Amino acid sequence: MIEVEGLTKYFGDFAAIEDVSFRVNKGEILGFLGPNGAGKTTTMRILTGFTPPSSGTARIAGYDIQMQSLEARRHIGYMPEICPLYTDVTVTDYLSFMGSLRGMDKKRIQKRIGDVIGLCRLEEYRDTLIGKLSKGYRQRVGVAQSVLHEPDVLILDEPTIGIDPRQVAETRSLIKNLAGAHTVFISSHILPEVSQICERVVIINEGRIAAEDRPENLSTRLRGADRIQVDVKGPTQQVAAKLRQVKGVKEVVIALPGERPRYYVDCIPGNDCRADLAKVVVNNGWELQGLQTVGMSLEEIFLRLTSEEEVPA
Repeated sequence: MIEVEGLTKYFGDFAAIEDVSFRVNKGEILGFLGPNGAGKTTTMRILTGFTPPSSGTARIAGYDIQMQSLEARRHIGYMPEICPLYTDVTVTDYLSFMGSLRGMDKKRIQKRIGDVIGLCRLEEYRDTLIGKLSKGYRQRVGVAQSVLHEPDVLILDEPTIGIDPRQVAETRSLIKNLAGAHTVFISSHILPEVSQICERVVIINEGRIAAEDRPENLSTRLRGADRIQVDVKGPTQQVAAKLRQVKGVKEVVIALPGERPRYYVDCIPGNDCRADLAKVVVNNGWELQGLQTVGMSLEEIFLRLTSEEEVPA
């Protein structure tokens, strides 16, 4: 639904982004991550038709954003980080105005206003002046206008910035409900938010794509192993030695030495060592208190990919 191939954008001699390529499939939620100055905003401006690229192509629902700009933009719903709302009109009047800008006929506008007000839980505030709404409810109005014309693609820039934790949770739920009917592209620097909403992430750093995958797959790639957490009550060094002897184990790290140590066991990718690890513990008469696979957090992945360290391919 979103196809980006070799996008490059120069401002003078400075390359804001260079050879950026990725795809977002129909009905998918994709998180677009990167530190400040990485090229997120430039990429989003190109995707929404605000800025032309220096080279490369971007297609929305099959339409080239440069050569078929109007057709492409008809398929886009966009909510910028600071949504330009008119504070002296009601929610209903604002949505009606946005519908008319989109070229929707009056009958469809009225039907869709009812639909999006229900979707965004704005029923109680439909006749309230936008200037009297909290930041969280203004965000909902921003989402409502972005889906009013039933676009195939939603592009949301920092959709939960500056709202309280309860409203963050409600906004996350709303975005999840939008997936399927819409392809959702979210730019954010709030890593816990992305990990809870997005199925896949694209990480950009210094204008180039640093990684693109599901977070759990990135975890395996960066560590070079599948990690299993094993909690065992037994003699620490003996337990660690036996775990290291299991076929497919690369490394065993003792995380909590003492009476209740925790062992992190790195296995060769594709080798599910859990059954053999459990068997070793039980056969030696030790108490197995827990065994589960674990991955790097999205924050760890992000920091690793955007640091100066060399990352394995």
